[in-house]
Amino acid sequence: LLQAEILDLKANPGRAGYGVVVEAKMERGKGTVATLLVQNGHVNVGDIIVAGCQFGRIKALIDDHGRRIQRALPSMPVEVLGLNGVPVAGDELFVVESESQAREITSQKIAKERESKLAKSARSSIEQMMDKISVGEQNELAVVVKTDVHGSLEAIVNALSKLSTSEVSIRILHAGVGAINESDVTLAKASNAFVIGFNVRANPQARDMAKNEHIDIRYYSIIYDIID
Repeated sequence: LLQAEILDLKANPGRAGYGVVVEAKMERGKGTVATLLVQNGHVNVGDIIVAGCQFGRIKALIDDHGRRIQRALPSMPVEVLGLNGVPVAGDELFVVESESQAREITSQKIAKERESKLAKSARSSIEQMMDKISVGEQNELAVVVKTDVHGSLEAIVNALSKLSTSEVSIRILHAGVGAINESDVTLAKASNAFVIGFNVRANPQARDMAKNEHIDIRYYSIIYDIID
């Protein structure tokens, strides 16, 4: 408050709102719940918003006291319900005029993200090949990671990445938020990997597929247990 006063920091509550996603998760009965910090403008119930590669119409705003509100103003942290998927912590969130505009923006972002991942994957393959050439044949442990929130996901991915040694490297095929689904099991099967679920479970279809295909799904609620 002192810095805001001295630096004369101000926001315009009258413009279309934007902010940043602090955390996001899936909650039973609510769907996607994203915690937003409004940085400028206002966000209303009923507004169409874009958050990273996700979009949706706001169904509810919940303040830090757990009360439902109709409008969130600058510097307010609120939970937002209504997105069609789980955004990533740190994603920008902003209000748009129409659903068609939201779809266009997210489609462009998804395309750019896919291109970036493909480029990153290609670089990774080259790096792995060079490593194998320099140190000889190297064993690899492939995993698929699914968690309940992005904060846990980031911590687990970082922890697993640090476990790689010159004898065994850990390759994270996919890391995401939400229940373990059939595509996760299919990916694990194709790469001879196993699946880690942190505070999430596999849906019935994925569970049956994993049993039939002999894919190992391991459930955890403590990160240290995963590392062990």
